[in-house]
Amino acid sequence: MLKSFLGGIHPKDSKKYTSDKAIELPPLPETVTIPMSQHIGAPCTPIVKVGDIVKKGQVIATSEAFMHSPIHSSISGKVTSIAEMPHTSLVKCLSVVIKSDGLDEWVDGIPLERDWENLEKKEVLDIIKNAGIVGMGGATFPTHVKLSPNKEVDTFIVNAAECEPYLTADYRMMIEYADRIVTGVKIVMKTLGVSKGIIGIEDNKPEAVKVMKEAFKGTSVDIVALPTKYPQGAEKMLIKVLTSREVPSGGLPMDVGVVVQNVGTVIAIYDAVVNGIPIIQRVTTVSGDAIKEPKNLLLRIGTSFKEAISYCGGFSKTPEKLIMGGPMMGMAQFSLDVPVIKGVSGILALSKDAINSGEESPCIRCGRCVEACPMGLIPSMLSILGERHKFKEAKEEYNLLNCIECGSCVYTCPAKRNIVQYIKYSKSQNLAMAQKK
Repeated sequence: MLKSFLGGIHPKDSKKYTSDKAIELPPLPETVTIPMSQHIGAPCTPIVKVGDIVKKGQVIATSEAFMHSPIHSSISGKVTSIAEMPHTSLVKCLSVVIKSDGLDEWVDGIPLERDWENLEKKEVLDIIKNAGIVGMGGATFPTHVKLSPNKEVDTFIVNAAECEPYLTADYRMMIEYADRIVTGVKIVMKTLGVSKGIIGIEDNKPEAVKVMKEAFKGTSVDIVALPTKYPQGAEKMLIKVLTSREVPSGGLPMDVGVVVQNVGTVIAIYDAVVNGIPIIQRVTTVSGDAIKEPKNLLLRIGTSFKEAISYCGGFSKTPEKLIMGGPMMGMAQFSLDVPVIKGVSGILALSKDAINSGEESPCIRCGRCVEACPMGLIPSMLSILGERHKFKEAKEEYNLLNCIECGSCVYTCPAKRNIVQYIKYSKSQNLAMAQKK
């Protein structure tokens, strides 16, 4: 019997909108807007100029920084603009705008076929780096860095929990792309030099569990059905449940001998290592009660949210909120013109009826947020301290930096307090003070 993690909540999963919808390929976008910041780390600098003709899969931006991930053109066509454009999390970001020539031609040398089993570890890591692969679950940490741990690891975990409500992209990929996942996992395990692999899937996805068990039959990879509870997909929670190991405060999974990757990242690794294909597209769930025909779409990087929603029939009712990602940890958007980037796992349009909204009021000290917090924190105090600008006290006395910003506290709060917002603000202010020093 698997032991669960501390706290957590059970929101309505709302996956019914798209769980039975096979991944669809929309028409080629006429224009893509590709931001230079799509990953944790240094933004890239364009290496193309206005007027250049580019091909699909061509590198259009890179950086000299260690923590970066190159960016590729997702279509073939002409660079029409390089300017500050709307961005999902930065408001605006330097972006390369490409107008399609309708030919959708690959750059020379792609795709190809490689015998990955004869590649050395460094060769695999270089391929992953040059393909621009980052964490596709939303964290967007450069994958070549994550697969180069400076501590000994013995276990590779595939995060297939997909615990956020509405999102079904990972679920559909497990059902439709099983063979690519199997090879991708083998590539990662060989690169890490580990023999133990685990795929953790929440038990509200029995079809995915069945497909993965059949696909990995006869291998050293275990398929584990996890109790459905949010935030099961958070790395620390996943590791705790699957291995009984606890990542220390301020630590990383490699500190307990584990590396974790998302389903979509594993597939991207397969595409890059076996076929030389960089990240130019991703599977994204377009859902919510305000979407006319919710779907799972294979979208080119740089496709606008507006175009993705239009392909799904547009809005069925007036949306109160547009979200990138899931409703718990996703980011509300101010415009339909923001582009799909590497970390966009979902595009949600929710009506007023679907939102747990209301006027914020003072904390009533009910303790529900404390019960729900999977990290054992006191979110109510963190929100009060953030509200009162006591950022140092929040960090030093209430373990501010241990918060994973899962939103469980906000979900349970009867006072409708924007707890995570206060916590993010406190973190940013502590960072600013540290940089000033």
